[in-house]
Amino acid sequence: MIRVDSYPTHEKDGIKYRIGKVLPYGASIVPNGVNFSIFSKHATSCELLLYNKGEKKPYAVIPFPDEFRIGDVFSMIVFDIDYETVEYGYRMNGEFNPKKGFWFNKDKILLDPYAKAISGRNVWGEEPDYSNEFQHRGKIVYDDFDWDGDSPLKIPMEDLIIYEMHVRSFTRHPSSNVKHPGTFAALTQKISYLKELGINCVELLPIFEFDEFENSKIVNGKRLYNYWGYSTVGFFAPKAGYAATGRYNMEVDELKNFIKTFHQNGIEVILDVVFNHTAEGNEKGPYISFRGIDNKTYYLLTPDGYYYNFSGCGNTLNCNNSLVRNTILDCLRYWASEYHIDGFRFDLASILSRDENGAPMSSPPLLELLANDAILSNCKLIAEAWDAGGLYQVGNFPSWGRWAEWNGQYRDTVRKYLKGDGCEFENLVKRIEGSEDMYKGRSSNASINFITCHDGFTLYDLVSYNDKHNLDNGENNNDGCNDNNS
Repeated sequence: MIRVDSYPTHEKDGIKYRIGKVLPYGASIVPNGVNFSIFSKHATSCELLLYNKGEKKPYAVIPFPDEFRIGDVFSMIVFDIDYETVEYGYRMNGEFNPKKGFWFNKDKILLDPYAKAISGRNVWGEEPDYSNEFQHRGKIVYDDFDWDGDSPLKIPMEDLIIYEMHVRSFTRHPSSNVKHPGTFAALTQKISYLKELGINCVELLPIFEFDEFENSKIVNGKRLYNYWGYSTVGFFAPKAGYAATGRYNMEVDELKNFIKTFHQNGIEVILDVVFNHTAEGNEKGPYISFRGIDNKTYYLLTPDGYYYNFSGCGNTLNCNNSLVRNTILDCLRYWASEYHIDGFRFDLASILSRDENGAPMSSPPLLELLANDAILSNCKLIAEAWDAGGLYQVGNFPSWGRWAEWNGQYRDTVRKYLKGDGCEFENLVKRIEGSEDMYKGRSSNASINFITCHDGFTLYDLVSYNDKHNLDNGENNNDGCNDNNS
């Protein structure tokens, strides 16, 4: 039997192609070629750009014919692509009118929001070529990893001992005595240490692709980076600079091997995910992806076209728009199914409860969707139940019996008690007993109890300093909170 869709219908400059499948979004390998699919409600036209790895200029620019657009989706199958060496992006045309929320620019080359791997920052701290107009490029991933029968561990919530971990910091110091410091590969060499601590779950600070050179600067002769990763460039792609094999485009397999090895040793892996904003920032930020693809759909905008900033980082994703909601769901499903992730901790999760005007909803459709999704049914869902816009929901985050919360009141109560605030004794008893006063009708599993985290003082600082002392980063000690209760 001959499949009709395995043959081209169009040709341009020796590149053969035909109308593609609208789903799944992104770049996916199909018989004889690669299917490219991308959404834009307001674009008037779209071009696909194909590059040989590392080259500044595309070897092919293919406009999507009108008949290749179904609804708001452009799709195309391109034949005879070497998916291991090709990089790709898009150009969108449309109205440029920021007051109406439109930022289309036909000259900007845009990253696919569904790219499963991204080039441009393959080696941590390697200075990028800023003359390259296309900094973050989509790569095509062939999912053929051998999981060897692995599956998520399903450790009960009440039994979790969670270690919050920065992938690079955890093994970067020479005392770690690992072969590839600061990488996914290095983490597997520290399993015995974690097990000695009694750890059965690690929660990785953001590992979605981000740009360590975002807002990078030299302070006292030292290069300072965007180190924490809370500024996502691509939601589906692991940070290549965290992989010892990133320069060889093997970050996907290296990350999967780390997860499989941790599972084999009884340790779950939870990801800290940032869906509240992106690395594109405010009106002065760069074009990377969403801004040029469909700014008005992806971001929360004021009536005069400016970005609502409930994240404190310049923009806020329009999370309860049906398209954006489905993108977030697709992302989490992908990480749960393709990477065997055990759960997710949602940064500034209260933003996910805001409507398109920024007002909080009692039953946010996104949170309900995630709570009841069939593919995510065994994943832990953990909310940082506040945001930078003043919305504080600790104890009453919409849960549907599924969502747990970082219990900031547990943190504050324990700290105050330990430093001698005797009036905290009654509160301390409530927190240790499971904070039933806060989580009425919910089990104590709703409370993720912690004393320190990546925000504010470390545990060492907590017993060493009365006041914060962030002086080495050149921000005049203005960053971070002042209420550390140390």
